[in-house]
Amino acid sequence: QVQLVESGGGLVQAGGSLRLSCAASGRTFSIYAMGWFRQAPGKEREFVAAISWIGANTYYIDSVKGRFTISRDNAKNTVDLQMNSLKPEDTAVYYCAAARVPLTTAQSMAMSDNNYWGQGTQVTVSS
Repeated sequence: QVQLVESGGGLVQAGGSLRLSCAASGRTFSIYAMGWFRQAPGKEREFVAAISWIGANTYYIDSVKGRFTISRDNAKNTVDLQMNSLKPEDTAVYYCAAARVPLTTAQSMAMSDNNYWGQGTQVTVSS
């Protein structure tokens, strides 16, 4: 059974930084794309960023390009999201996701909910 455990959320002022981390277990980690999604109060969950199974390709929503960076360490079974220049509109619960299908591309994760999910971690950005 796949397990995803997020950490690193918290409260930060606008312009600040946070680093989210996700630890994966339960299967061969390295052949699956990984990603981050978020859900703000009263809104639907949305895709944020994804990284391909070998880390060669990444994909971001436009609103975080240049501010967020996704990375993975297949030796440690972890995927991180470095978030810089945070804005109040980044406030949300952030969820780690692992594609159910092997060799999924980073871009395709943006258009699919066919993932395993972590429990979420709260990120709050104050103005």
